Amino acid sequence: MQGQLGFDSMPKKLVRVTPSKLATWVDCPRRYRMTYVDRPAPQRGGAYAHSTLGAVVHNALRAFFDLPLEKRTAETGAALVTTHWKDDGFADGEQAAVYRDRAREWVARYLSETDVTVDPIGLERWVSAPAGTIVAEGRVDRIDDRDGELVIIDYKTGRSALTTDDARGSQALAMYAIATTRTLRRKCRKVELHHLPTGDVAVWEHTDESLARHQSRAEETAEELQLAKDTFDAGGDPDVLFPPQVGRQCSWCDFRRHCPEGQAAGPPTAPWGMLPP
Repeated sequence: MQGQLGFDSMPKKLVRVTPSKLATWVDCPRRYRMTYVDRPAPQRGGAYAHSTLGAVVHNALRAFFDLPLEKRTAETGAALVTTHWKDDGFADGEQAAVYRDRAREWVARYLSETDVTVDPIGLERWVSAPAGTIVAEGRVDRIDDRDGELVIIDYKTGRSALTTDDARGSQALAMYAIATTRTLRRKCRKVELHHLPTGDVAVWEHTDESLARHQSRAEETAEELQLAKDTFDAGGDPDVLFPPQVGRQCSWCDFRRHCPEGQAAGPPTAPWGMLPP
Protein backbone atom coordinates (compact mmCIF):
# COMPACT_ATOMS: atom_id res chain seq x y z
CA MET A 1 0.00 0.00 0.00
CA GLN A 2 2.77 2.42 0.92
CA GLY A 3 4.43 1.89 -2.44
CA GLN A 4 1.24 2.87 -4.24
CA LEU A 5 0.89 6.17 -2.40
CA GLY A 6 4.07 7.74 -3.74
CA PHE A 7 5.71 10.94 -2.59
CA ASP A 8 2.89 13.22 -3.76
CA SER A 9 0.58 11.95 -1.03
CA MET A 10 3.11 12.50 1.76
CA PRO A 11 2.39 15.53 3.95
CA LYS A 12 4.66 18.50 3.41
CA LYS A 13 7.12 19.32 6.12
CA LEU A 14 6.13 22.44 8.04
CA VAL A 15 8.38 25.44 7.47
CA ARG A 16 9.80 26.91 10.67
CA VAL A 17 9.76 30.70 10.53
CA THR A 18 10.37 33.60 12.86
CA PRO A 19 9.18 37.16 12.23
CA SER A 20 12.81 38.07 11.55
CA LYS A 21 13.13 35.43 8.84
CA LEU A 22 9.95 36.53 7.14
CA ALA A 23 10.87 40.22 7.30
CA THR A 24 14.38 39.57 6.00
CA TRP A 25 13.06 37.68 2.97
CA VAL A 26 10.59 40.44 2.12
CA ASP A 27 13.26 43.10 2.68
CA CYS A 28 15.92 41.43 0.53
CA PRO A 29 16.19 37.77 -0.61
CA ARG A 30 19.97 38.10 -0.97
CA ARG A 31 20.31 39.22 2.63
CA TYR A 32 18.08 36.30 3.61
CA ARG A 33 20.42 33.90 1.82
CA MET A 34 23.51 35.32 3.49
CA THR A 35 21.83 35.25 6.91
CA TYR A 36 20.04 31.91 6.91
CA VAL A 37 21.25 29.79 3.99
CA ASP A 38 24.96 30.32 3.32
CA ARG A 39 27.25 28.22 5.48
CA PRO A 40 29.62 29.46 6.58
CA ALA A 41 27.78 32.76 6.63
CA PRO A 42 29.61 35.73 5.09
CA GLN A 43 31.26 38.11 7.52
CA ARG A 44 28.93 40.80 8.80
CA GLY A 45 29.66 44.47 9.24
CA GLY A 46 30.35 46.08 12.58
CA ALA A 47 27.94 47.02 15.36
CA TYR A 48 25.32 49.75 14.97
CA ALA A 49 24.70 52.09 17.86
CA HIS A 50 20.90 51.97 17.58
CA SER A 51 21.02 48.16 17.86
CA THR A 52 23.25 48.41 20.92
CA LEU A 53 20.86 50.93 22.46
CA GLY A 54 17.86 48.69 21.85
CA ALA A 55 19.58 45.63 23.28
CA VAL A 56 20.61 47.49 26.43
CA VAL A 57 17.06 48.73 27.08
CA HIS A 58 15.62 45.25 26.50
CA ASN A 59 18.16 43.65 28.83
CA ALA A 60 17.58 46.24 31.54
CA LEU A 61 13.80 45.77 31.45
CA ARG A 62 14.09 42.01 31.50
CA ALA A 63 16.39 42.18 34.52
CA PHE A 64 14.04 44.65 36.20
CA PHE A 65 10.98 42.38 36.04
CA ASP A 66 13.09 39.49 37.29
CA LEU A 67 13.65 41.41 40.54
CA PRO A 68 11.54 40.86 43.66
CA LEU A 69 8.72 43.38 43.99
CA GLU A 70 10.32 45.42 46.76
CA LYS A 71 13.30 46.23 44.53
CA ARG A 72 11.31 47.37 41.50
CA THR A 73 11.78 51.12 41.47
CA ALA A 74 12.35 53.55 38.63
CA GLU A 75 15.79 54.30 40.03
CA THR A 76 16.69 50.61 39.96
CA GLY A 77 15.58 50.41 36.32
CA ALA A 78 17.84 53.34 35.42
CA ALA A 79 20.73 51.71 37.24
CA LEU A 80 20.20 48.51 35.27
CA VAL A 81 20.72 50.48 32.06
CA THR A 82 24.16 51.44 33.33
CA THR A 83 24.85 47.84 34.36
CA HIS A 84 24.06 46.52 30.89
CA TRP A 85 25.51 49.41 28.91
CA LYS A 86 27.91 48.94 25.98
CA ASP A 87 29.55 51.53 23.71
CA ASP A 88 29.48 49.37 20.56
CA GLY A 89 28.75 51.36 17.39
CA PHE A 90 28.79 54.84 18.92
CA ALA A 91 30.99 57.59 17.48
CA ASP A 92 32.93 57.98 20.71
CA GLY A 93 32.61 57.75 24.47
CA GLU A 94 31.00 61.17 24.70
CA GLN A 95 28.16 60.24 22.33
CA ALA A 96 27.71 56.90 24.10
CA ALA A 97 27.42 58.67 27.46
CA VAL A 98 24.72 60.99 26.10
CA TYR A 99 22.60 58.07 24.94
CA ARG A 100 23.27 56.07 28.08
CA ASP A 101 21.81 58.94 30.09
CA ARG A 102 18.85 59.22 27.70
CA ALA A 103 18.18 55.51 28.00
CA ARG A 104 18.28 55.80 31.79
CA GLU A 105 15.68 58.58 31.58
CA TRP A 106 13.48 56.59 29.18
CA VAL A 107 13.47 53.52 31.38
CA ALA A 108 12.92 55.46 34.61
CA ARG A 109 9.98 57.37 33.11
CA TYR A 110 8.49 54.23 31.60
CA LEU A 111 8.65 52.35 34.87
CA SER A 112 7.21 55.25 36.83
CA GLU A 113 4.16 55.11 34.53
CA THR A 114 3.87 51.31 34.49
CA ASP A 115 2.31 48.95 37.01
CA VAL A 116 5.51 47.24 38.13
CA THR A 117 3.69 45.06 40.65
CA VAL A 118 2.56 42.78 37.83
CA ASP A 119 4.64 39.64 37.38
CA PRO A 120 4.89 38.87 33.65
CA ILE A 121 4.36 35.23 32.79
CA GLY A 122 7.04 35.50 30.13
CA LEU A 123 10.22 37.54 29.73
CA GLU A 124 12.18 37.00 26.53
CA ARG A 125 9.98 33.92 26.25
CA TRP A 126 10.50 31.59 23.29
CA VAL A 127 7.19 30.45 21.80
CA SER A 128 6.76 27.93 18.99
CA ALA A 129 3.67 26.25 17.56
CA PRO A 130 2.34 24.76 14.30
CA ALA A 131 0.02 27.09 12.40
CA GLY A 132 -1.21 25.89 9.02
CA THR A 133 1.80 25.11 6.82
CA ILE A 134 4.32 26.79 9.14
CA VAL A 135 5.72 26.56 12.62
CA ALA A 136 5.45 30.11 13.95
CA GLU A 137 8.08 30.87 16.54
CA GLY A 138 10.06 33.64 18.12
CA ARG A 139 11.18 35.32 21.31
CA VAL A 140 8.63 37.66 22.92
CA ASP A 141 9.90 40.59 24.99
CA ARG A 142 7.15 40.28 27.57
CA ILE A 143 3.88 38.41 28.05
CA ASP A 144 1.44 39.77 30.64
CA ASP A 145 -1.65 38.16 32.12
CA ARG A 146 -4.55 40.60 32.30
CA ASP A 147 -7.83 39.30 33.61
CA GLY A 148 -7.09 35.82 32.40
CA GLU A 149 -6.02 36.79 28.87
CA LEU A 150 -2.46 37.05 27.61
CA VAL A 151 -1.00 40.27 26.18
CA ILE A 152 2.06 40.52 23.93
CA ILE A 153 4.39 43.45 24.71
CA ASP A 154 7.19 44.50 22.38
CA TYR A 155 9.67 47.20 23.42
CA LYS A 156 10.81 49.69 20.78
CA THR A 157 13.60 52.30 20.86
CA GLY A 158 13.56 53.49 17.24
CA ARG A 159 13.51 57.00 15.82
CA SER A 160 9.81 57.14 14.95
CA ALA A 161 6.80 57.30 17.23
CA LEU A 162 4.36 54.41 16.84
CA THR A 163 0.64 54.32 16.09
CA THR A 164 -2.25 51.91 16.41
CA ASP A 165 -1.74 51.07 12.74
CA ASP A 166 1.80 49.91 13.56
CA ALA A 167 0.47 47.50 16.18
CA ARG A 168 -2.36 46.33 13.93
CA GLY A 169 -0.11 45.77 10.92
CA SER A 170 2.81 44.15 12.72
CA GLN A 171 3.19 40.62 11.41
CA ALA A 172 5.68 39.92 14.20
CA LEU A 173 3.16 40.74 16.93
CA ALA A 174 0.45 38.70 15.21
CA MET A 175 2.72 35.67 14.88
CA TYR A 176 3.72 36.00 18.53
CA ALA A 177 0.04 36.05 19.50
CA ILE A 178 -0.67 32.92 17.44
CA ALA A 179 2.34 31.02 18.80
CA THR A 180 1.69 32.16 22.38
CA THR A 181 -1.94 31.03 22.25
CA ARG A 182 -0.92 27.56 21.14
CA THR A 183 2.23 27.28 23.27
CA LEU A 184 0.60 28.37 26.53
CA ARG A 185 -2.91 27.17 25.58
CA ARG A 186 -4.53 30.42 26.61
CA LYS A 187 -6.26 33.15 24.64
CA CYS A 188 -3.94 35.88 23.35
CA ARG A 189 -5.37 38.61 21.13
CA LYS A 190 -4.05 41.94 22.44
CA VAL A 191 -0.66 43.20 21.26
CA GLU A 192 1.22 46.32 22.35
CA LEU A 193 4.19 48.33 21.15
CA HIS A 194 5.90 50.24 23.97
CA HIS A 195 8.04 53.05 22.54
CA LEU A 196 10.55 54.01 25.21
CA PRO A 197 11.82 57.33 23.74
CA THR A 198 8.32 58.87 23.75
CA GLY A 199 6.58 56.73 26.36
CA ASP A 200 3.78 56.02 23.86
CA VAL A 201 1.96 52.69 23.84
CA ALA A 202 0.30 51.51 20.62
CA VAL A 203 -2.36 48.86 21.21
CA TRP A 204 -4.34 46.54 18.97
CA GLU A 205 -6.72 43.71 19.78
CA HIS A 206 -6.80 41.06 17.08
CA THR A 207 -9.75 38.97 16.03
CA ASP A 208 -9.59 35.40 14.75
CA GLU A 209 -10.03 36.84 11.26
CA SER A 210 -7.20 39.36 11.51
CA LEU A 211 -4.82 36.74 12.90
CA ALA A 212 -5.83 34.39 10.09
CA ARG A 213 -4.94 37.08 7.53
CA HIS A 214 -1.50 37.56 9.08
CA GLN A 215 -0.98 33.80 9.17
CA SER A 216 -1.97 33.45 5.52
CA ARG A 217 0.57 36.08 4.47
CA ALA A 218 3.23 34.37 6.59
CA GLU A 219 2.47 31.03 4.94
CA GLU A 220 2.77 32.57 1.47
CA THR A 221 6.14 34.12 2.33
CA ALA A 222 7.34 30.88 3.94
CA GLU A 223 6.43 28.93 0.82
CA GLU A 224 8.45 31.34 -1.33
CA LEU A 225 11.58 31.25 0.81
CA GLN A 226 11.45 27.49 1.27
CA LEU A 227 11.06 26.91 -2.48
CA ALA A 228 14.08 29.13 -3.12
CA LYS A 229 16.16 27.22 -0.56
CA ASP A 230 15.10 23.80 -1.85
CA THR A 231 15.91 24.82 -5.43
CA PHE A 232 19.26 26.22 -4.30
CA ASP A 233 20.07 22.98 -2.47
CA ALA A 234 19.30 21.12 -5.69
CA GLY A 235 21.89 23.19 -7.57
CA GLY A 236 19.93 26.31 -8.51
CA ASP A 237 21.57 29.66 -9.24
CA PRO A 238 21.71 31.69 -6.00
CA ASP A 239 21.67 35.03 -7.83
CA VAL A 240 18.43 34.08 -9.56
CA LEU A 241 16.78 32.50 -6.51
CA PHE A 242 17.92 35.18 -4.04
CA PRO A 243 18.09 38.46 -5.97
CA PRO A 244 19.09 41.69 -4.24
CA GLN A 245 16.31 44.08 -3.31
CA VAL A 246 17.97 47.47 -3.63
CA GLY A 247 16.79 50.39 -1.52
CA ARG A 248 17.56 52.65 1.42
CA GLN A 249 18.19 49.61 3.58
CA CYS A 250 21.35 48.89 1.59
CA SER A 251 23.07 51.76 3.40
CA TRP A 252 23.06 49.88 6.70
CA CYS A 253 22.92 46.24 5.57
CA ASP A 254 25.16 43.86 7.54
CA PHE A 255 26.30 42.26 4.28
CA ARG A 256 26.88 45.41 2.27
CA ARG A 257 30.54 44.55 1.70
CA HIS A 258 29.48 41.38 -0.17
CA CYS A 259 26.87 43.03 -2.41
CA PRO A 260 27.97 45.24 -5.35
CA GLU A 261 24.36 46.25 -6.07
CA GLY A 262 23.91 47.40 -2.49
CA GLN A 263 27.13 49.39 -2.55
CA ALA A 264 26.04 51.10 -5.78
CA ALA A 265 22.71 52.10 -4.21
CA GLY A 266 24.30 54.82 -2.11
CA PRO A 267 26.88 55.64 0.56
CA PRO A 268 26.96 53.65 3.80
CA THR A 269 25.22 54.93 6.89
CA ALA A 270 27.50 55.70 9.83
CA PRO A 271 27.19 53.14 12.65
CA TRP A 272 25.51 55.83 14.78
CA GLY A 273 23.42 57.29 11.93
CA MET A 274 20.11 55.70 12.96
CA LEU A 275 20.06 56.74 16.58
CA PRO A 276 16.87 58.50 17.69
CA PRO A 277 17.31 62.31 17.80
